[in-house]
Amino acid sequence: MRYTGPKMKLCRREQKNLFWPAKYNIDKNTALPGKSGKGLVRLSEYGKLLRNKQVVKRSYQMSEKQFSRLVNETAPKNAKANSLTHDASIHQLLERRCDTLLVRVGLAKTIMQARQMITHGHWLLNGKKHNIPSYFVKQGDVLTLRSAAQNSPLYTGTVSASVRVPFWITWNPSSMSLELNQMPSVVEWQELPADLLKVIEFYARV
Repeated sequence: MRYTGPKMKLCRREQKNLFWPAKYNIDKNTALPGKSGKGLVRLSEYGKLLRNKQVVKRSYQMSEKQFSRLVNETAPKNAKANSLTHDASIHQLLERRCDTLLVRVGLAKTIMQARQMITHGHWLLNGKKHNIPSYFVKQGDVLTLRSAAQNSPLYTGTVSASVRVPFWITWNPSSMSLELNQMPSVVEWQELPADLLKVIEFYARV
């Protein structure tokens, strides 16, 4: 099951801001959940791999079942079909998710908000109603905000100019649409939450 409890608890557990907005910074409270002290437990090698995996999974708000399937089944097939390394394939798939795309252009502040926008039916995929946040968008696909949702407080104002939109997304603010113009590349985009090679190593051990 996907975790639905306090998000700050997850950030404290992983000792980092998993969801980008400053309110999830742990500068003022670094204690682990359930711990009164601030000392961190020394981790075994397996423990380090587990924490690394959890950071990626939780940053993209995926359930364990979803994430393990992506790493062990979907990513290898995608890697073979597109001549990618296993870790590059994982990154590409994570960045092709509908909810991730809304965050990357600055329309949603967090993955959680992006999921809500999509599940509530605010977006069209290639002109058709779409409500699946985990859908892997294909090259050339276009997500467009429905006209009925354009007056929603969620979308008032413009996307901040400080948002660094990845090169694989074409964002059109006048039509409130975005297109996946090419496949995401880990080589030219270094903003990864954790080491994907260690994620692969973790699942190879279990």
